[in-house]
Amino acid sequence: MFFTPSAIEQRIRKLQTHLAQENPVLLEVVKSFRNLDRIAYGLGILSREESFATRVPWWPMVSVLGTFSSGKSTFINHYLGQRVQLTGNQAVDDKFTVICYANDDNNRVLPGIALDADPRFPFYKVSADIESVAEGEGDRVDAYLQLKTCHSDVLRGKIFIDSPGFDADDQRTSTLRIIDHIIDLSDLVLVFFDARHPEPGAIRDTLEHLVRNTVRRNDSNKFMFILNQIDNAAREDNPEEVVGAWQRALAQSGLTAGRFFTIYNPEAAIPIEDPKLRQRFQARRDADVEAIRQRLERVDVERAYRVIAVLERSARQIETQVAPALARARRRWRRRVLWFDGIVVGLLAIGALTWSIRADYWRGLDFAPPWLATLIDNPWLGAAIALLVVAGFAYLHFVLRRVAARGIVAELRREPTLEDVREWVVRGFEYATKPWRPMWSDALPGWTRGARRRIARVLSDSNRFVQALNNRFTDPSGRKTLIRRNHRPSGEATDAANGGTEDLQPPPRAAETVSEMQVAEER
Repeated sequence: MFFTPSAIEQRIRKLQTHLAQENPVLLEVVKSFRNLDRIAYGLGILSREESFATRVPWWPMVSVLGTFSSGKSTFINHYLGQRVQLTGNQAVDDKFTVICYANDDNNRVLPGIALDADPRFPFYKVSADIESVAEGEGDRVDAYLQLKTCHSDVLRGKIFIDSPGFDADDQRTSTLRIIDHIIDLSDLVLVFFDARHPEPGAIRDTLEHLVRNTVRRNDSNKFMFILNQIDNAAREDNPEEVVGAWQRALAQSGLTAGRFFTIYNPEAAIPIEDPKLRQRFQARRDADVEAIRQRLERVDVERAYRVIAVLERSARQIETQVAPALARARRRWRRRVLWFDGIVVGLLAIGALTWSIRADYWRGLDFAPPWLATLIDNPWLGAAIALLVVAGFAYLHFVLRRVAARGIVAELRREPTLEDVREWVVRGFEYATKPWRPMWSDALPGWTRGARRRIARVLSDSNRFVQALNNRFTDPSGRKTLIRRNHRPSGEATDAANGGTEDLQPPPRAAETVSEMQVAEER
């Protein structure tokens, strides 16, 4: 089913209604995404049934990946305070599970179609991606996905994704596609490993696929590598060597980005007889669990900054990569078409000359073939023949245009500098070389002066949005604290160190900070 523009607008309005209550700064970001859409429509890199705003997950997403029996589900249950996921030493779940907040106390399990058909979730229309890599599997989306609801306050405003136990050697391509999709969309990726396996090098393939591109990613800081069930290392003569072996395995796999954590579940931990060793393990575990918890609490803030970063990066990619690449490709295509036309005209001229010489039309410079008199006597016949010649040449010209375009598209798909924007450039080039597009103009269709101004406005707005978020969460000058102190009612405590709470007031709404900045700019 293809979306009509009205359906897109309906989705955008629903998103704006949600963001008006959750985060007014991001409400303004949606409008900038729509401005970017207009530029993309003009360049042909997006269809009218698409929008940049619908490609961004607006809800904070935390994905939990890892090997079999690495404690992913146990960790999720412990964090949520409820037994939502099944646990065990063997593979107990073979589906990707999306866990979201519910208003009632009844935890529910819904089929995968609930995710595939709902644009609010990260797996919207994922069945099409599965079908593209595994024919016939797209109709079996319920075999890959499920949705669970949970009434837990820590889950409010977040989406958790629990993956099935991962074994790279046994996974199908469609499952790997889902894992890559999850990693790209997530704001935080918790990668679990089982400390009970004595030889981490034996699952090096798994390590590489889980985060094989982590080092090159511009968002590598969202990965947290967690060595779970580390209490089992207490039985070793040198417990630190277990952690060191895993760190070396990560380094050998090229996974040098992200922090390494060691945790275990106290309720299921093995007894540690040595009190000093037990204290050391507990202290390390408590510190790492607290660091993970704090990162989970900050994921909504990181999501806001990440969405703005996507807006800015998309605008810069269009301005600095897509538009120049399209202009270069179109010029190359035009030169190639002109060469093809020249070759065809030259071949036709040589053929006509050869034929006329063989017919002795040039003997004695008396060029008067019999058919010329016939055409002079029948002008309508001459006009019809001329029209057929022109139509034939035009048909051949457009065939050559298409052949040249296909050649350029093949070159674009191989060009390494276009890795991040390849599909945009290909779609834009195909749009710019449509049969009705004139080829004699140097102007790139859609890349007008107005489009450049709109790009500049989007980039300016993205900086303003970041400043609005900074105003919401920071106060470098201390001005807001002074204002609150100066407007404190009489009799209220004045010393925060003595139990006062003047510095603990909620930050101003993002919408107010945006309005204040707009007024300042106008002044």
